[in-house]
Amino acid sequence: MVKTVIINISSAYKSFGQQDLFENLSLTIKTKEKVAIIGANGVGKTTLFNVLAKKEYLDKGELHFKSNIRLGFLAQINLDVDPITVREYLEESYKDIYALQSQLQEIEEKMLTDHDEKTLKQYDRIQTEFIRRGGYNIDTEINTLMTQFGFQVEDLERNMETFSGGQITRLGFIKLLLSKPDVLLLDEPTNHLDISTIEWLEGYLRGYDGTVIIISHDRLFIDRICSVIIEIEDRVATRYESNYTNYIALKETNLRQHNIKYAQQQKEIQRLENVILRFKGKSSKASFAKSKEKYLERMDKLEEKKSSTHQFKAEFTPKLRGGKEVLITQDLEVGYDKPLFDISYTFEQGKRYAIVGDNGTGKSTFLKTIAGKLLPLKGETLFGHQIEMGYFDQQLLEFSMHKTVLEELWDDYPELDHTEVRSALGRFLFKGEDVFKHVSVLSGGERVRLSLVKLMLSGDNLLILDEPTNHLDIQGKEALEKSLKNYTGTMIFVSHDRYFIESLATDILYIKEGAISHTEKKIEAIIQDEKEEVKEDKGTNKEKYKDFKKQQNRKEKIEIDLLELEEQLNLYRELRFDPDYYHDYEKMDDLNSEIDAIINDIKQLEQEWEDISLYLEDT
Repeated sequence: MVKTVIINISSAYKSFGQQDLFENLSLTIKTKEKVAIIGANGVGKTTLFNVLAKKEYLDKGELHFKSNIRLGFLAQINLDVDPITVREYLEESYKDIYALQSQLQEIEEKMLTDHDEKTLKQYDRIQTEFIRRGGYNIDTEINTLMTQFGFQVEDLERNMETFSGGQITRLGFIKLLLSKPDVLLLDEPTNHLDISTIEWLEGYLRGYDGTVIIISHDRLFIDRICSVIIEIEDRVATRYESNYTNYIALKETNLRQHNIKYAQQQKEIQRLENVILRFKGKSSKASFAKSKEKYLERMDKLEEKKSSTHQFKAEFTPKLRGGKEVLITQDLEVGYDKPLFDISYTFEQGKRYAIVGDNGTGKSTFLKTIAGKLLPLKGETLFGHQIEMGYFDQQLLEFSMHKTVLEELWDDYPELDHTEVRSALGRFLFKGEDVFKHVSVLSGGERVRLSLVKLMLSGDNLLILDEPTNHLDIQGKEALEKSLKNYTGTMIFVSHDRYFIESLATDILYIKEGAISHTEKKIEAIIQDEKEEVKEDKGTNKEKYKDFKKQQNRKEKIEIDLLELEEQLNLYRELRFDPDYYHDYEKMDDLNSEIDAIINDIKQLEQEWEDISLYLEDT
C-alpha cells in the first residue's frame, strides 16, 4: 500500500523563554507509520507533541494535517478528573457511536409510520456504520482493556477521584485507545506500567490500524514498535527509516560521511584561500582572485559534527569492601495493612539483584522495608559486616526544596571544598549557573542526577535503587548503566526498563502470586516463560478455546443475519401499502404471517447474540 503524508511540518521555529527549541525544523509523517521522536531532555520533544496536538502553536513555519484526521493525545501528566465513575469516563470515547445508536432508535420509531425507501436506506447505512464501528462490542472492549491495564471490571463503578495519579494516567490511556483515533500521540506511554502490560501494549500498538507517534526513553519499547525514528538535535529534526538499534548505526554512518565532506571542504577552502592570497596582489590576476573570493563567500559551509556526548560521568566506588553476606532477611513479611509476601534470603557481595513483578506485588514496598523506611509486618533484616547502604527513592522526596543545587549537595558533604563540590556537580551536567538553581525548579531528570551525585559521593557498598531510570533520557540511562556495570558493590534495584535490567542484573527475584523466588534467568527469558505458560494454558483448554472462536464467529454471523432480516422486514412492511396486498385478504394474511415469522427470528437472534456476548465477556 502506498503511504500518503498525514502530517507535514516545514521551516518550524519555536522558542521557550530565551531558549530556541526549533529553528528551521521540518518533518513528515505518513499513514500507518509507527514513529519515535527522540532526543535529549530539553530539546523540545513534548513541546513538539503539544504543537501536533494543537495545544500550542509554532512561532513561525507551517503545520499541515491530512483533512478529517482524528488525533488522540496521551500527555505525561493527566490528573484533572471530573467526579464521575470510570464507566462514564470511558464511555465518553464512544459518543460518536452512541450518536449513531440514537439515530437508529429515532429512525426505528419513524419507520412505524413511515415506510419511505429513503428512510430504509438511511437506516441501513447508519446500522452498517454502527456495526463497523463496533457498536455491539463496547462492553467487551472496555472490559478487555480494563483487565489488560491491571484493573478489575468492578472498578468501572468507582469514582475517578478515588484513584491515584498513576492509575488515572492508565485510565486516560484506556480511554484514548477506546476512541481509536487516526493518529495516536503517546508521551512516555510506559510510565506507570509494569513489564507484562508493556509487553501487551507493544503487541497492541504494532497491530494498531493507524499512525502511532511516541516519545519514550524505553529503548526496547521503541525497538519493538517503531520503524521510523525522528531525532531532534541542534534545533532540527532528522528522519531515519529504521528501528532504534539500526538508527544508532545509521547515525554514526551519517556523522562519519558528513565529517569526511567537512574535511574535504576545509581542504578546498584552504586551497582557495591560498590562491586568493597568491594572486590578489597581481594586477593581471586580481579579477581572478576576486571571483574566487566571491565564490568562497557564497559557499554553503559545513560545520564539523561530534557524537552526542551529553552524558554524565559517574564513578560509584565503595569505600569498604564489606562482608560476603551483605543482607539477610529472616521470615521477613512485607506489606502495609496485610502481607504481600514473605522472604528469607541472603544477598551476596558483588551481585546485582533486580526485583521484578507486576504493579502492586510489593517491589517498592520491599525496597522500603530493607532500607529501613518501612517497618516489616514481622521478621527481621540483618546487615553484614561493614555494610554501608545508599538508598534511591523514586519519589525523590529527600530534598530541601528551598536550597540551591550547590547548597543541597554541600550541606550533605561539608568536608568537601568548593572545587570538589563543583567538580562533582559538573560530572552530572550541573555547570555554570545551573548550580544556583533552587531544587524546587529542577526537572525530574535533574533531581535524579542530583540524587545520583549524592550516591556517588557516599561511597556505599550496598545500593538500593527504586526506579533510578525514571525521568532520565536515553543518554542518561546509558550513562547510568555504564557506571553501575563498573560498580563493585552490591545492588538491589527495581526497574520497569527491561533493557536496564538485562544490562545489569546478575540475579532476579521474581514476585508472583504472593510469593518471591530467586532465578538466574535473564528478564527476556522470564517474559518468554510467561508467554509459554499462556500458550500451555491455551493448549490445556483447547476445546474451550475452539468454542470461544466458534462463538465469536457465530456472533459476527448473527450481526450480518440481523442486517439482512431487518432489510427483509422493512421490505415486507412496505408491501402492506401495495394495492395487490391490501385488496386481497389472503395475500395480506400470508404477508402478516411472514412479517411475524421474521420478527420472531430477529428476537431469537438478538437473544442468542446477547447470550454469546455475555459468554465472551466472561471467558
